[in-house]
Amino acid sequence: MQQTHPDFATAARRWFGAGRTLGEAEHRALTGALERRPLSRDTNEVFSGRLSFGDRVADKVAAFGGSWTFILLSLLLLGIWVGVNAALLRQPFDPYPFVFLNLILSMIAALQAPIIMMSQNRQVAKDRLDAAHDYEVNLKAEIEIMALHEKFDRMRAEQIAALLEQQQRQIELLTRLLEEAQARR
Repeated sequence: MQQTHPDFATAARRWFGAGRTLGEAEHRALTGALERRPLSRDTNEVFSGRLSFGDRVADKVAAFGGSWTFILLSLLLLGIWVGVNAALLRQPFDPYPFVFLNLILSMIAALQAPIIMMSQNRQVAKDRLDAAHDYEVNLKAEIEIMALHEKFDRMRAEQIAALLEQQQRQIELLTRLLEEAQARR
């Protein structure tokens, strides 16, 4: 069960409107604002704590498969394969049109594509986590700004009331001094 701040219901009505049911993010942001505690956290750390061994391997394979190292290494191996089979061997194990090479490349592509898609799906989930966290932090900042506006408005109203009271005292003092001056004449 979540603990709520004593002023939670009042603040929820004031900043979110009456009768509105707050979601989990709104609840956390409002509670964080009322308790004056930070909401910021490292979403990378939170997300990486949920990854399985297979997820980490897939991410590393996807990162390597999308690197210049992979591209250059692939071009080098393709060049060696073609050079060995086309020019250097009298009896090539994969003569032109390199059917075996095509089979190997197709198998690599068939395995690499779903691994890259798994990694991209995880990245989308991480982006959703980042967006939800950003929403909470922005919402808390907005609540804090509204609270500051209310505080400044209240302070200004108190200041104006104090100035008006002081002005009234001064008017009364001037009126009394004027009456005393007229009584002496």
